[in-house]
Amino acid sequence: MDRQQHARLDELMRDPYPLYARARRAEGLTYVPEFGAWLVARDADVREVLRRPSVFSSANAVRADAAPSAAARAVLGLGTGARRRVVITADGPAHQRLRTPIVRGLTPARVAAVLPYAAERAAALADAFAGPGRDRHVDVMDAYAMRLPGQVIGHILGFDPADVPLVVRGGHSIEQLLFRPLPEDEQVAAARDMVALQRLLEGYVRDRHAAPRDDLCSEMVTSLAPDDGEPEEADPAGDRPRHADAGPELTVGQRGELVSHLQNFLLAGHLTTTALIGTTLLHLLRHPAQWKLLCEEPERIPAAIEEAARFDTALQGFRRVTTRAVTLAGTELPAGAEVLVGFGAAGRDEGRYARPDVFDITRTPVARHIAFGLGAHACPGALLAREQLRLTLELFTRRFPGLRLAGDGAAVRMRPTLIHRSPEALYVTW
Repeated sequence: MDRQQHARLDELMRDPYPLYARARRAEGLTYVPEFGAWLVARDADVREVLRRPSVFSSANAVRADAAPSAAARAVLGLGTGARRRVVITADGPAHQRLRTPIVRGLTPARVAAVLPYAAERAAALADAFAGPGRDRHVDVMDAYAMRLPGQVIGHILGFDPADVPLVVRGGHSIEQLLFRPLPEDEQVAAARDMVALQRLLEGYVRDRHAAPRDDLCSEMVTSLAPDDGEPEEADPAGDRPRHADAGPELTVGQRGELVSHLQNFLLAGHLTTTALIGTTLLHLLRHPAQWKLLCEEPERIPAAIEEAARFDTALQGFRRVTTRAVTLAGTELPAGAEVLVGFGAAGRDEGRYARPDVFDITRTPVARHIAFGLGAHACPGALLAREQLRLTLELFTRRFPGLRLAGDGAAVRMRPTLIHRSPEALYVTW
């Protein structure tokens, strides 16, 4: 994809909602050249795709928009090597195998157990940008939204807090490298971050395999290794010390799968929540009367969270590929056809929601949206994301009732992405 094509794609992704509206009004599906896929935009059609994973495979769920340069590829070669199948790109039994430890690690009880830590970190971040003597003008994305989710997911995994900044930086670098047309020096820097993250994760995989603990990282490692019969391979790292009670060493294939799985989980676990916090604050502050109402009636916070997720969800869409010829919305698709499942488009479907393009936290009754997916691939971290957003809104409405956008809120630019849609920066004052 050349720079002109990227520019057109960026423009489309910064505001995809006019395209969504046209696609919902059109007969059948709409093919979008910029996406290289058929757009599934109506709520009912999105639900049909998500309920038929045997026909609409997740093998292509996320596809890179940029090809790393030779120099960046050389750096990436120092990491875990070839890409491994992860939970969002797996189907059937393989998907269930990868998903099960995540579901066990994010039960309501485990989410409840982490909330005191999340509340403490949220308050500490607010103190850091709004303490005595601080300038009352801050980019809340940088100072808060890009920090809290990484700290929380790192805690759940059992990571050392000192490692969390690398986890967060590595996640953003991966997204930039795969989806942005960066200059070569920035590509190389992003690739180095990616390799550093992989090496960090490999260290945790080895450690938890040797000595499991009561954390989600151990849950993943002990559930997924040993795998079912992959032959032993040479270990280029060779002579690392092992725990005295450890069983057989992990194979290269097992380590690669676990590192890829953890890396994918980290991206989904903190970048999506970061985006949801940012877009929710943006739309509440673009509607000062609704922010004021939320401050006066904080019992409306759960409804505000659902409205924000419906109105401008962080995950705008995932890809699917047909496993056989199928007809969807009257459009005949051959085997191997790519579709883009528009969660963001479904959230504005006129056939399901009254005044769907209006942001309204008092909306009743609220039809159940699918911003967090549906069926086999429904987001297992949805409760954790909602709880972090709830803590954030409770904290901000209590502490910053006079919060408002700094300058012209209409000038806020959205990041050109469909997988972690959020403001590039969100300057606020109070």
